[in-house]
Amino acid sequence: MGRVNGKVAIVTGAASNPGLGHATAMALGREGATVIVTDIDLAGAEECAKAIRDAGGDAAALRQDVTSEDGWKQVIAYAQSTHGRLDVLVNNAGIAILKPIDELSLSDWNRQIEVNLTSVFLGCKYAAPAMRAAGGGSIVNLSSVAGLVGLQTCAAYGAAKGGVRIMSKVLAAELGKDNIRCNSVHPGFIWTNMQAGAQTGGREAAEASTAGLPLGRVGEPDDIANCILYLASDEANYITGAEFTVDAGMTAV
Repeated sequence: MGRVNGKVAIVTGAASNPGLGHATAMALGREGATVIVTDIDLAGAEECAKAIRDAGGDAAALRQDVTSEDGWKQVIAYAQSTHGRLDVLVNNAGIAILKPIDELSLSDWNRQIEVNLTSVFLGCKYAAPAMRAAGGGSIVNLSSVAGLVGLQTCAAYGAAKGGVRIMSKVLAAELGKDNIRCNSVHPGFIWTNMQAGAQTGGREAAEASTAGLPLGRVGEPDDIANCILYLASDEANYITGAEFTVDAGMTAV
């Protein structure tokens, strides 16, 4: 019996491999969930869904622009019409525009807020009624250590991720009566395609930059996926409004 057996889950931004969404979708599929894999990159989403099916799980892929309200309505409607319910939503899709404040344009700011914060609002807004109809559910919103502490070049990114943190707590307060839990996960330095694209010097430089952390190493996507899997499962049925830092101790010192 899998840890999320019988649950229907949506994971956004799950195409990129290695990536947090991809690893999360794979973990949920491995543990028995029916996974709806979404991404603006449909081909990548389909590869992820196929990998879940090839491993014995159940998954389908949908193209989704998470900034589109109509797109969210369609994805939620698909879950309900195809599977009759929605139990888990993982709001993972995001982008990183990292610039000093004087180099950050208004369009950079607006795009970052739209993709990393407004999309989470839309996902939660339309998932809540579907979960209510199913008798409850778990929303897991991906924030960041940049949503907890000030990091240079992260004015827009950190503002969006800090907004995700607080919104998750508000929704925990609002939706608890419906047995809907909402928590945020705050990754630290995780080796993904997004991180590799931003890292000068590659994995070796990344390892050197994290040597001073308490655990002294770069994290892997599965480190985040395992935390999300726990929050999605009934093992976490008394946890809501919480923030989980998965950061090798970065924010502890």
